[in-house]
Amino acid sequence: MPPAAIEIRSLTKRYGTVRGIDDIDLLVQPGEIFGFLGPNGAGKTTTIRVLLDELRPTSGRATVLGLDSHDDATAVHRRIGYLPGDLALYDRLTGAAHLDWLGRLRGDPHPVDRDRLVERFEVELDRPIRELSKGNRQKVGLVQAFMHRPELVILDEPTSGLDPLMQDEFQQLLRELVDEGRTVFLSSHSLDEVQHVADRVGIIRSGRLVTVQTVDDLEAAAVHRVEIRFAEVVDQAAFVGLPGVRDLEIDDDPAGSGSRLRCSLSGDPDLLVKAAAAHTVTDLVSQHADLEEIFLTFYRGDSDESVRPEAGAEREEGLHVG
Repeated sequence: MPPAAIEIRSLTKRYGTVRGIDDIDLLVQPGEIFGFLGPNGAGKTTTIRVLLDELRPTSGRATVLGLDSHDDATAVHRRIGYLPGDLALYDRLTGAAHLDWLGRLRGDPHPVDRDRLVERFEVELDRPIRELSKGNRQKVGLVQAFMHRPELVILDEPTSGLDPLMQDEFQQLLRELVDEGRTVFLSSHSLDEVQHVADRVGIIRSGRLVTVQTVDDLEAAAVHRVEIRFAEVVDQAAFVGLPGVRDLEIDDDPAGSGSRLRCSLSGDPDLLVKAAAAHTVTDLVSQHADLEEIFLTFYRGDSDESVRPEAGAEREEGLHVG
């Protein structure tokens, strides 16, 4: 059996007396796209920097492709691709000069996939970086991360600045990678960036990994919004206390002479349906499970300030979900 693409055990990183990440355990298997989700400041970039040996952990251990992230850092870097969230390029160099330079650093001046990726993402190579838009700079970053056919790609906010067509092309590229048995670790604060491509998702909150689930399992656990219309007036007492029913409202149906019920529903709908069937139902709508809603439930009421990076380590910004 091949080693795990990423294995993290009891990983903690402190910034002075403040914890950036706290006792994280995580296993990413070869050949999967793993989404690492949370708002900026939650600990995503700190975790990545430890994996890349840019930061030393306070305690715990991380391995990448079976190699120790610190002791074997040079060997790890040869086998992975990386796109940082704060991509920094030399303003006066062209895109071509950057790719040439990075290829030589890796000992591979003519990476096998460079030309194909440049054409695919319509990368402008002949202009200085300072003349490029944010999206075109990001394309240069994407090419350098993928051009040497890495076994594992670590991506931090990879679609920042890309237009919708290029985002679709990027998602297709990720699917091709995993079809070849390679692995993607995709860190983002944007749910939309991850949910269409990830096999599993880890959600990090205040430096702690709060859940790891498949996207399908998250969707199955998500709350549904239900609306039922009745031909006659119904008594709210018949629906109060039903398992999984929350935020119950029953009022006069503006479209007729009966009642309209609205509620949130989690879990099995059987008892709600049976209670409704005791009356004449004229319409029933259950909105599709909304992954954004369950994602946001991990952040509501977050008053824990004990796990935060020090100022400048990671920016604390709002959560973006689309």
